[in-house]
Amino acid sequence: MSCKAYATQDIALISRKRLGPFSKPSWVKSKAPGSEGYLETLKIVVSHRLHTVCQEAMCPNIGECWSYKTATFMIMGDLCTRRCNFCSVKKGDKNTLTPLDPLEPKRVALAARLMGLKHVVVTSVNRDDIIDNGARHFAETTRWIKHVLPHATVELLIPDLQGSIRDLETIMLSPVSILNHNIETVPSLYRKVRPGAEYQRSLLILKKAKEFKPEVKTKSGLMVGLGEKVDEVLRVMDDLRNNNVDILTIGQYLRPTPRQMPVKEWIRPELFEYYREEGLKRGFAHVESGPLVRSSYHAWKHAQ
Repeated sequence: MSCKAYATQDIALISRKRLGPFSKPSWVKSKAPGSEGYLETLKIVVSHRLHTVCQEAMCPNIGECWSYKTATFMIMGDLCTRRCNFCSVKKGDKNTLTPLDPLEPKRVALAARLMGLKHVVVTSVNRDDIIDNGARHFAETTRWIKHVLPHATVELLIPDLQGSIRDLETIMLSPVSILNHNIETVPSLYRKVRPGAEYQRSLLILKKAKEFKPEVKTKSGLMVGLGEKVDEVLRVMDDLRNNNVDILTIGQYLRPTPRQMPVKEWIRPELFEYYREEGLKRGFAHVESGPLVRSSYHAWKHAQ
């Protein structure tokens, strides 16, 4: 089906009102946590005093991913200095934020080894209060992982570092395999969805990462269902490819709690498939597109 057809026909979208304020369509139902593998992963995370974005951001895939003993580690604490309207990670300020734990990078690496990971994904909260935005902490975590698991690949999902190219270089000088920074949404929704972030700044981070180390794959992700138009999503794809981004993930926005902005539209699987095809046409090496897709969902595939 053409882009024009998707933009105009009701087959592409189901309105939230039509389903009811708290209803979800069948294609966004996920596996409930509680399997043996899930409990083993939970034990490792708790015993190593670590945070995961799976828990803090209420990821719908936690039951599936943790059952296979994979998790996305979240470093630098569980309090974020940004106020993004889609995210359930707790917010912090100068009265609640704590110094970085210098032993955390080692604990992440040891936990990854216990899980038997071949591809390790690490993200963080935004720490705009730290002079280097946490860049050295990212780099140290990556080095510890490669020390403990020399054959593993490491994917870093980083914040925008307040646009600091110097801090980005610090991260890129570490043994990172994939550098991920999420564009999150289309430019017209930035003020509503990502106050404190800038679309062009995020593109610059991705562009400079590739320039620093061309052999490292760059990656970005989009949420849909926030009220964006199809042609806006396609233009974001073009912008990402114009900045040599290799991997794209697209998933349905799910409201974590009533405190976050509501879902505007439920995107049908047919449109996710259309986005996947359009992304591949534009030259992305890999496009993961589906209702439950998140940045690190099936991340080991992206590394391959």
